[in-house]
Amino acid sequence: MHFRVERVIAEQEKNAKKSNGVQGWFSNLGTISVGIDATDLFDRYDEEYEDVPGSSFPQIEINKMHISQSIEAPLTATDTAILSGNLSTQNGNGGGSINFAVRRVTSAKGWGELEFGAGDLQGPLFGLKIFRNLTPRCFITTNCALQFSSRGVRPGLTTVLARNLDKNTMGYLQWRWGIQSAMNTSIVRDTKTSHFTVALQLGIPHSFMMVSYQHKFQDEDQTRVKGSLKAGFFGTIVEYGAERKISRHSILGATVSVGVPQGVSLKIKLNRASQTYFFPVHLTDQLLPSAVFYATVGPLVIYFAMHRLIIKPYLRAQKERELEKQRESTASDVLQKKQEAEAAVRLMQESVRRIIEAEEARMGLIVVNAWYGKFVNDNSRKNEKVKVIDVTVPLQCLVKDSKLILTEASKAGLPGFYDPCVGEEKSLKVLYQFRGVLHQVMSADNEALRIPKQSHRIDADG
Repeated sequence: MHFRVERVIAEQEKNAKKSNGVQGWFSNLGTISVGIDATDLFDRYDEEYEDVPGSSFPQIEINKMHISQSIEAPLTATDTAILSGNLSTQNGNGGGSINFAVRRVTSAKGWGELEFGAGDLQGPLFGLKIFRNLTPRCFITTNCALQFSSRGVRPGLTTVLARNLDKNTMGYLQWRWGIQSAMNTSIVRDTKTSHFTVALQLGIPHSFMMVSYQHKFQDEDQTRVKGSLKAGFFGTIVEYGAERKISRHSILGATVSVGVPQGVSLKIKLNRASQTYFFPVHLTDQLLPSAVFYATVGPLVIYFAMHRLIIKPYLRAQKERELEKQRESTASDVLQKKQEAEAAVRLMQESVRRIIEAEEARMGLIVVNAWYGKFVNDNSRKNEKVKVIDVTVPLQCLVKDSKLILTEASKAGLPGFYDPCVGEEKSLKVLYQFRGVLHQVMSADNEALRIPKQSHRIDADG
């Protein structure tokens, strides 16, 4: 784990260089949480509110809010200043605090942090945090705090010992003394396709055991599904949910929580760059199948409707705007490449004529037609001439001894080729004749191609 501190040093050196400029460099993290009480949807008392005007409509209220923000700014290659603050309110009562910390990387094996804070509900806070690599596979963190209040000084101490059990598995042992004293041990296994955690805590007032699993799909949207079970003296909670990337910088997730005695809740979370927006919706205090059903199905229906009607059209329009800007900025370059390709094709004519004569004599490989670019459906043939170019001559010129071999690289760089649709996915479609039989193949732009092949043969019966 010694690489962890080395990476911190490298990042701070890079950020310190940026901070020497006029505006400097900052890391900004923020969280906004809005708690919603929607229990009136499922736990209504019709008899009690029978005569109250407007009681026929369920009352949905915001019962708590929390806002936190932190800014990190490198002072030197080894020192970082951190300013953070938070505000919370619940049922009309609230408070907040502000904290200032300075972190120094003392060596390649550790760092230390001093923290000072104050709030309107509690007195001053003084804290000290230390991180240290004990071995290349083991590290320890210790956090000491002194909280001053009207009841006196409340000390607190948290120590975490962690060790690499294997390449993808970490073991943690945590001891917390002071406020809510507890002993916690956990094992976390994180791989490319999954994340598994098992934890056990013995403490005052809460002792529990927790198991969670998350599956990571290897798709473009980085879809993840997760589930967890947590049981202890406070009751039992089962959670399941999913998250998905909806744009370049945004991830949307939803989790259903079912527990005794907590009831049923729906938690919606949106991560946008370094900002997090969290919306916990409390549906019912009881275990109602209808609440579980709507909490599960409702977000799915809303997501797929929004994805089809709002997100997908927006991303498509955004991509079109980016492509249009790219086309405008590269228009002169594309025109130049086109003229160079046309000149190269004219020079190839005599060579291609001799190659075709030689191939015909041996019943070899003859390129009948070849097209390169973005292929569109039959309803858009009007735009096909703009998106696709004829590369029959350049491909025939590359034929040697009745073989054509193209490597794993963009074909726009081949002699006689150019990019007709900058920034878009392209393919190469080839119709060729070998030993008097027609063959056809379509290859992606960066895909290797080797012809002739028996699998390319066009069935005469089709």
